[in-house]
Amino acid sequence: MEGARSLVDSPLSRRRMLGLSAAALGLTAAGCSVTGAGAAQRVVAPPPAGVLAANFNQSLDAIDFAALAAVSATWLRGFYLMQNADRGEVADQPGMRKLTDAIGQGYGTVLSLKFAYDNGLPAPGSGAMATALARMDKVLAVVMGKVDILVIGNEPFYECGGKTANLNEFYEALAQHAIDYRREHAGTGKQTQIYLGALTRLENPRNDWLPHLDRWLDFARGNHDIAGTDCHPHVAAVGDCRKYLDRILPRLRQDQKFLATEFSLVKLWAKHFRDPVSARFADEYHVPKDTPVWQVARDAAEHPVPQAEWNDFLLSQPWFADQKRCMAEMMAMFREHDRCAVAAYGITQDTGATHHIGPDKKPWLFNSIFCPYTVQRGHDGLPGQNTTWRDEFRALQHL
Repeated sequence: MEGARSLVDSPLSRRRMLGLSAAALGLTAAGCSVTGAGAAQRVVAPPPAGVLAANFNQSLDAIDFAALAAVSATWLRGFYLMQNADRGEVADQPGMRKLTDAIGQGYGTVLSLKFAYDNGLPAPGSGAMATALARMDKVLAVVMGKVDILVIGNEPFYECGGKTANLNEFYEALAQHAIDYRREHAGTGKQTQIYLGALTRLENPRNDWLPHLDRWLDFARGNHDIAGTDCHPHVAAVGDCRKYLDRILPRLRQDQKFLATEFSLVKLWAKHFRDPVSARFADEYHVPKDTPVWQVARDAAEHPVPQAEWNDFLLSQPWFADQKRCMAEMMAMFREHDRCAVAAYGITQDTGATHHIGPDKKPWLFNSIFCPYTVQRGHDGLPGQNTTWRDEFRALQHL
């Protein structure tokens, strides 16, 4: 997610805390599972050509097959924090077990490797670099030849402590290491595609990023073992997605594709977080007319509301209702030139997005399909949902 506030496990990191959301999601506990004759029903995932996946971010342990079935998802995406490779056997970690289960059930899978360094990236040849490569070997031993797509890096420009001097050297070394590993272990499974990723803020890149972006794309283009690059268009307007594509596509080879493993209009939602709620919502739900949007969101996080109320709240705000087709519009851009392999949209809220809500908090909670922290559970046992995104996501499964 763009602009992570804490690059390693801060107590309220949006992504770290998503790891706790499996309990809140509670689908398995509710007895909801995708079954057929007592066994898991196998999914038939389409090829990676313009598909829309469910994004679990770092909470691979929150993968829930009932939730995926409810929105007709056949692909999923998550990322792995590489420091976790130091915490026992990677294959035995809950998230990796869930990912392996998903692969076994036929889901298409995208795994991003997150190298988070608050104080700058390791220098090639250093002890810290050797540690990074050793961690990588542990993860590659579990996922290479099993996941469909492996992305080297999550949001590199945000996960380096603001120190980009050796960013390209670091990620080029990691990418080549993954390529060499794949070559040395050829024939042990499917041919995992390797992407670089993910580029951020391309609608308005910082000037000091530009040389690094150019080298990033030149490296991707020049290395025939790299399938393309990832990007995360978290933007303020649908049209800003075009700026990502305009910067990336001309720089890739014709046989390469791009990923958009996160995308949203969260920057637009942020512009309106201090706005008063609509008069219609205030009247219908007996809310004071000067109540700001963020306060209604905070109240829902503290006392979850019925699904109808949450959806009325959002759709009664013109800035949201006017963009209710944004997922489809952004996907149309991604699919326009047949160069998108996989895009992925956030499937569930997490505690990081719903704790300590105030006027300056980024409203990631408005993006999610499932809303376990602001919406009461439905009669079907599933968490309450943002029905706008649920219906859009489901419809977009049909290419």
